Amino acid sequence: MGLLSVGKPMTWEEMKEWQEHVRHYGVKQFIKLYNRLKDEKGRVLKWGDEVEYMIVKLDHESRKARLSLRAEDLLDELTQDEEQMKADMEAKGSSDIQLKSLWRPEYASYMVEGTPGTPYGGCIGFFNTVEHNMRMRRQALEKLLKDDEICISLSAFPRLGCPDFTDPATEADPENPDNFSKSLFWPSEATFLGHPRFSRLSANIRERRGEKVAINIPIYKDVNTPDPFLEDYPHLGSIDGKEAVAAKPDHVYMDAMGFGMGLCCLQLTFQADNIAEARNLYDQLTPLCPIMLALTATTPAHRGYLVDTDCRWDIISASVDDRTREERGLDPLKNNQFVIPKSRYDSIDSYLSTCAEKWPHYNDIEVIYDKKIYNELREGGVDELMAQHVAHLFIRDSVSMFRNKIKEDGNYEESDLDHFENIQSTNWQTMRFKPPPPGDSIGWRVEFRPCELQISDFENAAVCCFVVLLTRALLSYKWNLLIPISLVDENMKRAQKRDAVLTQKFYWRTDIFTLCDESMEPVIQELSIDEIINGIPGTEYQGLLTLVREYLRGQDDVEVDTSCTLSNYWRLLSQRASGKLETNAHWIREFIRKHPEYKGDSVVPDGAVYDLMVAIDQIQKGTRKEPKLFANAERKTKTKEINEKA
Repeated sequence: MGLLSVGKPMTWEEMKEWQEHVRHYGVKQFIKLYNRLKDEKGRVLKWGDEVEYMIVKLDHESRKARLSLRAEDLLDELTQDEEQMKADMEAKGSSDIQLKSLWRPEYASYMVEGTPGTPYGGCIGFFNTVEHNMRMRRQALEKLLKDDEICISLSAFPRLGCPDFTDPATEADPENPDNFSKSLFWPSEATFLGHPRFSRLSANIRERRGEKVAINIPIYKDVNTPDPFLEDYPHLGSIDGKEAVAAKPDHVYMDAMGFGMGLCCLQLTFQADNIAEARNLYDQLTPLCPIMLALTATTPAHRGYLVDTDCRWDIISASVDDRTREERGLDPLKNNQFVIPKSRYDSIDSYLSTCAEKWPHYNDIEVIYDKKIYNELREGGVDELMAQHVAHLFIRDSVSMFRNKIKEDGNYEESDLDHFENIQSTNWQTMRFKPPPPGDSIGWRVEFRPCELQISDFENAAVCCFVVLLTRALLSYKWNLLIPISLVDENMKRAQKRDAVLTQKFYWRTDIFTLCDESMEPVIQELSIDEIINGIPGTEYQGLLTLVREYLRGQDDVEVDTSCTLSNYWRLLSQRASGKLETNAHWIREFIRKHPEYKGDSVVPDGAVYDLMVAIDQIQKGTRKEPKLFANAERKTKTKEINEKA
């Protein structure tokens, strides 16, 4: 979720006087790092995935599923090897421990994040180990679970925020002064309290905004759904009536950061050879973000209701929207400097590479940025696009500060990046450009952040391998996927609609073989996901999967087993794009709608969630076959041999 500093976090009131200090020295820290490392080259391809798991407790007698709030206890055990390795390194400079996975806390106390113990390399054989590594992570977690607990990879728990959704039982108490979210639905205990950042961040976002966050997602109108759909907020515990004002008719209303940051996702991080390659990756992957969001859609239910969207993105965006009324354009600017069109969790606003400068309409939306900071960056030697990017990030206030990280005299060490990362890490966008961390051998990186988490390791591995190999093909053949940023934003809206894979068209570039050096206007059409992934018959546009296959045919280190595994992944993605296979979101929606306890009123019953969690656990373990999701999950991994070759 971002930088986890050690110490006591500051309140919003305490932070106000230090905002300019953090900006001032954060900019200086970036300028130093940029000039020191901008010409560095020779980093090898490394990449990794992040999977966020939910822990679910099953009450078989009452047929009820609850989220188990045991993340802190589980993490204490999962991180023992890592902590011992750190102790060995400190004591003797080396360790015999080889970490198979790394574990980190996430926002909610029912979530844990797992990543590979070491990054994957550039060898094609590594793609035959991804799914195996995911299974090992899941099994390591499952070994620590109680008999009535299961580990689920799913973006959203359908009854999150409903009464009795946690174990142990908790209650939202908005009038309690210690309740940092003031939510009608989200109990404080559902937030991970093992690190003080999460609770303080929740309170700071609410206090900076001047009111609770307001998340409104359109209700799915089924045959018995009330029309209009309205909730009785006084009955739900509202005291002052503000919720009734914030909530929209025919929408499911949520009022806490946890409803967004308590959702799970699948992310990828790539290390590039140099800064130019990293910037190119950042740009070329940006148009892919809404396509992969739609293809991985997993979230048709929130707060106990079926909704008329399939993806989490707008929910998270609203859950951390700390903009004041002035910044949202609702009141005239008086105390704030900018009207800011987007939440701090949203799609990117500008490309970064030289490719984006070849045609003037790629960066076609107004980028709000701090002119003073931009000028300082330019005077410090930072190029125009990067200076604008950083100055855009720095229009945001810091919402998480630790007093022990602030030096009043500004006497920070040369390698200190805390203030830059403070603001950088709380700008949660579809893509993230990441400078090298201090004192490490890690290079310039980018994060690919839109994907929803899939039910099975097979599906998650397929998504990862496709995106990573597409980046290899893009860099090797210098293809160009860029379209105007405004069209990417429109695609993000379309991607979240119900059954977007089947019903929506997306702006997409079809002359992708045009080199970035050329300044010609791109050929852009509105295409279905099927056409984007599988190609348009009778035209030169062959589809992204064909391009990845062609790239692999040009590699001389593709073993038969790896080829077999990847072929199964490509079949999954191709058939899902064509509609032959269902997205997780479509399958979950229909599972709930066909459940005997569902009354056709958009309300998700406890019994349906229990049966859904049991079914998902069986699917990922391979004991239940769901041909509508995937027909063939066979793989032939040879992890040990690959690791020995590496």
